[in-house]
Amino acid sequence: MSRLGEALGPAANLVEVRLHGRGGQGTVIASLMLARAAMLEGRSVQAFPEFGVERRGAPVTAFLRIAGGPIHLRCKVYEPDHVLVLDPQLLARVDLPAHRAGWLVVNTPASPPAVEVAAPWRAATVDAVRIARARGLGGGAFPFVNSPMAGAFARVTGLVGLESLCAAIRESAPSSADANVAAARDAWERVDMAQEPRRRLGANLP
Repeated sequence: MSRLGEALGPAANLVEVRLHGRGGQGTVIASLMLARAAMLEGRSVQAFPEFGVERRGAPVTAFLRIAGGPIHLRCKVYEPDHVLVLDPQLLARVDLPAHRAGWLVVNTPASPPAVEVAAPWRAATVDAVRIARARGLGGGAFPFVNSPMAGAFARVTGLVGLESLCAAIRESAPSSADANVAAARDAWERVDMAQEPRRRLGANLP
């Protein structure tokens, strides 16, 4: 069961999410998985990529909105409430609005203090590459980390529940559903959440 009241606020306000990754990691699919999970829980959603051709290894940005009612915005997410980063090398491109107090969820084996995110933001980390490879999700430099990253993000933010996410993953990846669901569950259990926000962004990541 998701923590809808906590995640969306007392008036079920709009929550905006930005995802950063590289072509081949499944960044856009991660946004669609999370959107479908929210839909299964009865909420309104938008999920779409930044316009452009997705080339393998090239930076990719996707956007996600979740709300308790109709969503009328039709633009990019410029001031996200939460940010999901599938490749830590892209952290230099990530801008976090100072007036938000959200989660920055990063794919890295490092611990959250290494991210050193500016307050009031908080960091969470998960080794999604290791999880994806252990579950046989792709290979080479860019394994498919979308399912474990979606699992970690769902756990940290509470925006969607685990079972809703797993159902959405089964719809999105029917040919390897069991492996993707297992990866999401692994990340849900293993994601490391910071207790206190830090000052700088990504300086100490491997």
